Amino acid sequence: MGNFYLDIETTGLNPNIDEIITIQFQELNMDGTVKGRLAILKAWESSEKDILNTFIRTSGINDKYPFAFVCVGYNLGFEHNFLRLRAEIHKLPIVDILNKPFIDLRAVGIIMNNGNFKGSGLDKITGKASDGSQVPIWYKDKEYDKIIAYIENEAEEFIKFNSWLYGKLPPLLEEYKKEIKK
Repeated sequence: MGNFYLDIETTGLNPNIDEIITIQFQELNMDGTVKGRLAILKAWESSEKDILNTFIRTSGINDKYPFAFVCVGYNLGFEHNFLRLRAEIHKLPIVDILNKPFIDLRAVGIIMNNGNFKGSGLDKITGKASDGSQVPIWYKDKEYDKIIAYIENEAEEFIKFNSWLYGKLPPLLEEYKKEIKK
């Protein structure tokens, strides 16, 4: 089984017209910590089609064994919609991350934020420096170093949050089991 942090950056929010500019993924240990290096596929070094094709061919995302590439991320519906539609547009094999095992920490963030969606973004609950709203501007202005710094910060903060949850949640399950037996 391979758990992989997965995220993308795009030129906007609409997969029908906006493009994927980076795909980043990193293998994780079973305790949520880093196992492998952060791979960042960059459209500005080739094209959106090329990074999608590289990701599909090399990651194991479409492996027949459903646990070969278990996506772990924050708000994976966004990645799912973009990867699926953009692959289809480029006539590449379809990427369907939500119909196989995945771990989306967005729900945990919402619960930790008292059930509120507003204020539950990764940048609001971790040390992530900002949301991704500047990325399309940096891309347009060819400020690729800023995009890379943003991606590295986001991955680091996600991994911290993920591994913290792996440490905190199992004892909560045991506590819950004791309470329901009362």
